[in-house]
Amino acid sequence: MFKTLRNAWKIADLRKKMIYTLIIIVIFRLGVAMPVPFLDPSALGSMVNETGSMLGYINLLTGGAFSQATLFALSVQPYINASIIIQLLTVALPPLERLAQEGEEGRRKINRLPRYTGAGIALALSIAYYFLLKGQGSLEYTSGWQAWFTGVVIVLAYTAGSMLIMWLGEQIDKNGIGNGISLLIFAGIVSRLGSMPATLYGYITGIINGIKAGGDLTVMALGSDVMYLTAEGDLAYPWYYILFLLLIAVLLLASVVFVIIMTSGERRIPVQYAKRVVGRKMYGGQATHIPIKVNMSGVLPVIFASSLISIPGTIKSIFNITGTGFWSTFLGWFNYNRFAYAIIYALLIIAFNYFYVAIQYNPVEIANNLRKNNGAIPGIRPGKPTTDFIVKVLGKITFIGAIFLVIVALTPIIVGNLTHINIQLGGTSLLIVVGVALDTARQLESYMLMRHHKGFLE
Repeated sequence: MFKTLRNAWKIADLRKKMIYTLIIIVIFRLGVAMPVPFLDPSALGSMVNETGSMLGYINLLTGGAFSQATLFALSVQPYINASIIIQLLTVALPPLERLAQEGEEGRRKINRLPRYTGAGIALALSIAYYFLLKGQGSLEYTSGWQAWFTGVVIVLAYTAGSMLIMWLGEQIDKNGIGNGISLLIFAGIVSRLGSMPATLYGYITGIINGIKAGGDLTVMALGSDVMYLTAEGDLAYPWYYILFLLLIAVLLLASVVFVIIMTSGERRIPVQYAKRVVGRKMYGGQATHIPIKVNMSGVLPVIFASSLISIPGTIKSIFNITGTGFWSTFLGWFNYNRFAYAIIYALLIIAFNYFYVAIQYNPVEIANNLRKNNGAIPGIRPGKPTTDFIVKVLGKITFIGAIFLVIVALTPIIVGNLTHINIQLGGTSLLIVVGVALDTARQLESYMLMRHHKGFLE
């Protein structure tokens, strides 16, 4: 891999694209650290860091900008929401569906819609974020004309920051390497892993001290991210803790390998095209396949499920609902540490996965296109039998993909609850990081192949 990157760096145009992408990512990280005036975000810390809160989930995707109330606090959330809405409406509304079938010009018009829709969503989220900050006492001015001026500045700053991120992502798409918006999300998630070395150092130091003292090792929390171990009591076998850390490391590596295999896996339906004579030439006769990926919907079902199931926890935090009443008990079911949370989370992931695959694949249309082009699946008659066969295959692959997403999403939760370790690279983050890395690697591979360079083929 390092040799391939070195070979890619030697190609002038590839080197320019890589440098351009890195510059855009640096600008993005500078915007994440740029504070918005008239704000004191310290009051948001406890609410954002609360486990299971939607605000904490948003803060993870923004690379910490949300909790710090900086310029890019909204990050790519408005654009992602707008893209999902437009994609769903393209299937539901006939005018948009016809526009999508008009070729390149129609797709160009549809691609403009997420920008305008994203601007409206960014403005609405900026206003909501302003009132959230106001409710937490994070504003410097709360009365008089200063309050109005402060509100306008904050809302416009967040809206402009979100639109600037959309523009930065589009610039990567045009002049850089990889998908722009995905790379910005990738950079935000990876930046949150900066405290992992300190966490690991704290554990190792605690183990060494415990071995020297012959004491028991107890997990203690330090802040929101870093943890360390203290030596207390008697411990007969301190090396068990070293084996425990090695087991966690192996589990993390196995999770990454599992995600890579399942993300790249696909079911290939064989297709045979009949020969036909056009003039003096013969066309067709070749054998090909229809690729159906195991993880067809990507990380979207996990994102939808995470957003939906975190709403009760966010409501409980905003309105500070405590005690033993009905609402406190009901909202407590959605606590990150509860068994009900894992069950509901898994069901939502499966439901959203089936829903997204249903709007992405149309078996009837696939069967009709095969018949129009004199293609057929070996052993399956054209028409309805082909449609039924594709529906059956899609059902099996979708179920396998849904189970894969459930395993990846719930494993960090289960391991974290059993070990009391704050696993920052959760299921959603792991899918995004691995998916973006694989997609960027494939794009770099295609650039290398176009130039007949060995690169990834070695």
